[in-house]
This record gives sequence, structure tokens and C-alpha cells, in this order.
Amino acid sequence: MLRILTAILTVAAALLFPSVAGAAGAFFALAEIAPGVFAHQGETALMTRDNLGGIANLGAIVGEDAIAVIDTGGSLIQGRAFLAALREKSQKPIRYVINTHAHPDHVFGNAAFAGPGVTFVGHKNLPRALAARGEHYVAAFRATMGDALDGVTIVPPTLTVAESLALDLGGREIELVAWRTAHSEADLTVLDRKTGTLFAGDLLFLQHVPVVDGSLLGFLDVADRLAAIKAERVVPGHGPMVAPWPKALDDERAYLSHLTADLRAAIRKGESVREAAGTAGNEEKSKWRLFEDYNARNATAGFAELEWESP
Repeated sequence: MLRILTAILTVAAALLFPSVAGAAGAFFALAEIAPGVFAHQGETALMTRDNLGGIANLGAIVGEDAIAVIDTGGSLIQGRAFLAALREKSQKPIRYVINTHAHPDHVFGNAAFAGPGVTFVGHKNLPRALAARGEHYVAAFRATMGDALDGVTIVPPTLTVAESLALDLGGREIELVAWRTAHSEADLTVLDRKTGTLFAGDLLFLQHVPVVDGSLLGFLDVADRLAAIKAERVVPGHGPMVAPWPKALDDERAYLSHLTADLRAAIRKGESVREAAGTAGNEEKSKWRLFEDYNARNATAGFAELEWESP
């Protein structure tokens, strides 16, 4: 019966979005990475019409009574595909949808999960971030993704986390932690204590160059604090679906440290922000994908943050 329902959803998506026919069912894979813990690996790419915004890693944790979903993807189409794949794994009620931060590739699929009994959860700053940027995100990505963005609505959290929060899924407690401004101003992590699985959101990038949309120094500080979390494996926001913990942090911390050191050196030499953005962090270039898309932006943001440090 489940396969029949999935097929119906796929056909419906093909009819509604003919140019992306078949994508809803064909592109989404959901793997069990630990007992009752599922993850989907997004493409390491920019959001496009072809990939339906499917660039972030997503997940779900299944308890005895209910399910928590962690991020929902970069379009309503992807969110629906995620829901259909999850329903092949479990028919238990989805009680929580947790957004790890406000970026479109993590929240544009929210509406697929909205319904009675579903609570949307996020960092205490997430409502503000979505109110300030949400509609702009939809308009901006509409220009590049076209009808693949049809149906996307901004769904804010109804339960927020100021510091930490435990959620009970029935015989399975998960711990949510809200972090200081780092990758963004609303970063949240999710730890499944039963299996030692950490969902780091975009506080961890693997292979995809880290993106600084909050604070470079905050990102470094949080990375150090994340390393103290006792877990066996991590699902990063981008890159390989699962990795050993805390070793997975090594490359990101090296990039952020090199970028910070280069920017401080450039500022001491009196370089302009344009000059610094052209060179800072370049030693790391060969190690990362999408480096050209994000490194200069990271350097520019970091320069503004470091420029007025005390000598």
C-alpha cells in the first residue's frame, strides 16, 4: 500500500511539475544510519531548478511513539518526496519538525509536513530570521528555480529553544541545543542519545566549503564547543551523509582558522577588504568544493568582524 501511495505522489508531482517529471520519486533516498535514525544526503551544489533545491542533508529519528524530522529540504517538491520516503520506513505520527537554521535549503520543504499534531521547532532567533529573510529568500530563488519553487511557504517554529530542550519520542529522548551566532544567528543541533548520532546542521560542512553567514569568530568558538559533545557519528549539514565524531570537525576548523589568521595578517598590513577577500583562505582552496562561490564572501564578512579588533 505504501509503495502505491508513493507512486501516486510521484505521478501527481509529475503532473503538477512536468519539467521535473519523475524527480520527486527518483532523486530522494533515505538510509538508516543507526537503529531508528535515517538520513538523506543532498548534492554538494548550489540550489537549482534541476536539483529542486536538494542540496542539504536531512534526517529523521523514530521513537516508540513518534517521529522527529530534522530539516525538510529546498523546495516543497523535495519535502513531499522526503515525507513519502519516510512513510516507507514508518507510519508513526510525525510530532516534531526541527529546523537547524533559517536557510532555504533547510526550510523550504516545511509545508509538506504541516498538519495537526506537528510542532515546528527552532532556535529562539529563528522566527526573527525567517520574518526578516523568508520572503526575500522565496523571491530570490524563484528567479533561479522557477516553477520548482511552487507551493513554498515560510513556516515559522511554534516551539523555540533558548539554550537546550529535550524532546521525548517515546522511549527515545533527543536533545536540542541552541548555539551563539556562528554559521548563522539561529543554529540548532540535535543529538539522539540512544545511538550517539548528532545532527549538526550547517555548523558542520564536509567537502562543501563552510559558509559564514553569522560570525567567523563565533563559528570557530562553536566548533570547539561542539567537539566536546559525546557522540559516535555526525550528520553534517552538507557533504557525506555520515562521518565519525569528532574527527569530522578537523577540516572545518582548519579552514576557519586559516581564514581568520590570513584576515588578521591582511588587516595588520593595511590591505583593503577587496585585497584581503582575494587572497585570504586561498591555501585551503584545493580541499573544498564551491570554494569560488563562498570563500570571498566569507572573507568579506570576516574582515568586517576582525577589522576593529584590539591590536
